[in-house]
Order: sequence, then C-alpha cells, then structure tokens
Amino acid sequence: MTDHKPKTNNSTNSPSNRGAQNRPGGRGGARGGRRPGADRPKPEFDHKVIDVRRVARVVAGGRRFSFSVVLLAGNKKGKVGVGLGKAGDTSLAIAKAMNNAIKNMITIPLTKTNSIAHEVEAKFGSSRLSIQPAPKRGMVAGSATRLILELGGVKDVNAKILSKSKNKLNLSRATILALSKLSTQK
Repeated sequence: MTDHKPKTNNSTNSPSNRGAQNRPGGRGGARGGRRPGADRPKPEFDHKVIDVRRVARVVAGGRRFSFSVVLLAGNKKGKVGVGLGKAGDTSLAIAKAMNNAIKNMITIPLTKTNSIAHEVEAKFGSSRLSIQPAPKRGMVAGSATRLILELGGVKDVNAKILSKSKNKLNLSRATILALSKLSTQK
C-alpha cells in the first residue's frame, strides 16, 4: 500500500500563494492597484477600421498571405484622414494604416454650425459623390462617407454617392478629395 500524507493547509507553499508574504496586502496585493488604461493618455485621434482584406502574392513555393487594412482617423474637430496599411499581421497593418492616415490628414474648413460652406463634388477611381450643406437636417450620408464626416466633426450635410462603386477605399478617398476642395474654393 502507498503511504498517504495528510494534506496540510500551509499557505506559503501552495502555488497560488508563493511569494505572498512578500507582497503588501497579503494574497492579492494592495487593493486599488493598476486599472486597465488608468494612466494611459487618451489618443489624439479616433479611428475606425473600414476594410480588412487578406491578400496573397505568388512566389516559387506557393502563396504568401498578408493583410491590407483601410483605416479612417479624425479628431471630430475638423481633421480627418484615410490610411492604408499592409503587413503579415492585422495589428501591424492597423498600426501602419493609422500612421498613414495621420500623415495624409486634411483640415476641413467648418462653418459656425459645424457644416460645410457650399456644395462640392469629387471623383476618385470609379467612385463619384456629392456633398452639400443641409441646415437643420442632420447628417444624411452612407457607407465610408458617413464615417469620414463623423470623424471630421461635420454636421448638417447631405452626401450622395453618384456611382455604382461600393469600393470603400475609393469612396473614402473621393470624400477626402471633395472635402479638400472646400479649402481651396471660397
């Protein structure tokens, strides 16, 4: 027969409590410790990932897969940008897209009511759209155009996509192009 040793309740030897005598407050450490995000500063720009694609390139041994990410960034006070990032991992691709969006940011000239001054149209690739002010109607827009206008802090506008293209990257770049025309025209 095998000898069974009686189990003792020695708290210093149990795996969950090793080193507990060295920590202040005993077993769980001091209360009110580090909360997630407590000392992390709020980022300057809000962002929204609008498209993640797995793309492949063909090499001698087969296919190599990577990720392509389209990201919108803005501060809701008139600055907005579109970024594209490609990497082998989605988190790296998102970080690259964020840097690209910040680098390619534009400033939208807003009126006192956070609207736009006049109607603008733009075309990028096969995507065409029109944006016009619409006092006291709120934002009437769809797809990537709506997200860009929200991140830019634009209110009371009506945006119409005039093409059949559903490509989010081209729609967002056409929106940025239209909003950048606002600053050049007066």
